Amino acid sequence: MNPQRRSKTELAARVARDIFDGAVVNLGIGQPTLVANHLPPGREIILHSENGILGMGPAPAAGEEDYDLINAGKQPVTLRPGGAFFHHADSFAMMRGGHLDICVLGAFQVSATGDLANWSTGEAGSIPAVGGAMDLAIGAKQTWVMMDLLTREGRSKVVERCSYPLTGIGCVKRIYTDLATLECTPQGVRLVETVDGLSLEGLERLLRLPVLPVLPVTGA
Repeated sequence: MNPQRRSKTELAARVARDIFDGAVVNLGIGQPTLVANHLPPGREIILHSENGILGMGPAPAAGEEDYDLINAGKQPVTLRPGGAFFHHADSFAMMRGGHLDICVLGAFQVSATGDLANWSTGEAGSIPAVGGAMDLAIGAKQTWVMMDLLTREGRSKVVERCSYPLTGIGCVKRIYTDLATLECTPQGVRLVETVDGLSLEGLERLLRLPVLPVLPVTGA
């Protein structure tokens, strides 16, 4: 088995492809911020940042950074025409009020039924606080996770039950990884697609979990 892993850029483009026209989307700190650079042309997608931006654009070109205009991860960003920035209390009111269609977050673990652990591994030296992740994970209409499927030690980050402190319960709808795209259901993870060179059986061996097959496409 020699699967063709997606690069971080390819993974960001894959996530961006599934964001529907007119969506209001929050991109979490880390890998998810790359999605802003790959939004399909001709599709109106409004990006929100929890530090108080609506209408955020892609990363600026080298030499054009404005460090008074940054996202929640302190990275310089751009502002699209009509964009706005405001107090972060208003931004959290948007998050908690159900005004975000999608949030894309990183994760340490995701359970087969959609529990999310993305703020701490419970070990000394790990991130000291959850930040806005709980508000995003529960407040958004859909929560997607973008991450590598395996840890550096080769263990699956998709697990039967999370062993790390939870961010949210049953909140994750989709998991986008370098090896496969999965959907979380009450019955367990369902396959959406794998990369070339990875079979369903091979994926199950990596996860050490059963994976529901792709849903058949029904025609009119």
